[in-house]
Amino acid sequence: MTSRARKTWLTASLLAVSTTIALAGCATSDPTSSGGGDAAEGDAIIVGSFAFPESEILGEIYAQALEAEGFDVSTKFNIGPRQQTIPALQDGSINLIPEYNGNLLAYYDTAYEERTTEDVDAALPDAVGADDLQVLDSAEAEDKDAYVVTKKTAEENDLTAIGDLKALEPFSLASNPQFGELGYGIPGLRDVYGVGTEAGQVTFVPYEDFGGPDTVQALVDGTVQVADIYTTSPAIKSEDLVVLDDPENMISAQNVIPLLSKDIYTDKLAEVLNAISAKLTTDDLIELRDRVEGDEKASASTAAEEWLTAAGLLDK
Repeated sequence: MTSRARKTWLTASLLAVSTTIALAGCATSDPTSSGGGDAAEGDAIIVGSFAFPESEILGEIYAQALEAEGFDVSTKFNIGPRQQTIPALQDGSINLIPEYNGNLLAYYDTAYEERTTEDVDAALPDAVGADDLQVLDSAEAEDKDAYVVTKKTAEENDLTAIGDLKALEPFSLASNPQFGELGYGIPGLRDVYGVGTEAGQVTFVPYEDFGGPDTVQALVDGTVQVADIYTTSPAIKSEDLVVLDDPENMISAQNVIPLLSKDIYTDKLAEVLNAISAKLTTDDLIELRDRVEGDEKASASTAAEEWLTAAGLLDK
């Protein structure tokens, strides 16, 4: 068992008895410290994740990079949705998690109007600060809804952006059931891009797998001509699919961003995590997901270590 694995096991055991005891046992210095001292100073880092593979991979990337720089790191992955991860940050069960900037802002402000990465990032500090949390730099990497077509459909109809779908009318669109009412779904197609303004021009076909295998198969076999598929889906590369541009930013930015408790902040921690954000791309996320979820079945730990090494952020 590796040193971090032992710490992870111990942390999980202590948390099961008492979160307060666990945090007291992990503290190594004044928890109010915010200075830029030695890398190992400050509270122990407990990295959490949502309950899906991509989030665990990102958690591993954060944890391994920080451990390599001398931080005391353990992990608590597969916690659940934001309704569970935010309380975990508030009570100290975890103190760092990879987040997505648009959905994080939406958690704090359901009526938010920011759409670009810059605007969303600018609004986040005040939003999360209410819970004594903070964000660091966001990555280029995004995992968000996207209008996707096959390469053949794109080439035959000269499709590069969402508004170009008007040339494809009438067409069928596959997505999750809620998509028919979402602002970036069927209503947005009509109001933002002028697509489907008349009855029968867009036929909505609901699928329950949220851009998963059934939705992809419906697109590939021609059951539908357009599908809502997340931008980090390995199918985008494996099936040679085309993600249509969204020049009006109808779909909010969903960049990967570190969210942490203010009391663990140090300049060194920010340096390590910001270096990751500076390197991480959407193509990287696609490849990482494919390695873990595809035929290779690599562990999240292995995929993360090899990405960090290739990115020059981890010495083997």
